[in-house]
Amino acid sequence: VAMARTAAGFHQKIEVECSTLADALEAARAGADVVMLDNYEPKLLKMDARNIKSEYPHVLIEASGGITIHTMLDYLSEHVDVLSMGGLTQGYDTVDFSLKVEMAEF
Repeated sequence: VAMARTAAGFHQKIEVECSTLADALEAARAGADVVMLDNYEPKLLKMDARNIKSEYPHVLIEASGGITIHTMLDYLSEHVDVLSMGGLTQGYDTVDFSLKVEMAEF
């Protein structure tokens, strides 16, 4: 986090992806602005988010990983600030196009 803060400066938020409470607390203690709890089950997510917020109320908690439109209500909590759904940006076909313009010959 300290190295990221040096590179990014004061105006950038530093987010750390964590998969355990210990990692999340370490990230918050190190000064992360956002702690992403990734691939959590809803019950554990809510417990860990509550524990993090109790010690670091200024840290934003993001829930991510496996959240869908059908399961998002399970992840809502007063201690979770942001829900991320990868399905909004992943799993879609892409379009390959170019903006190259051929020069006309005069």
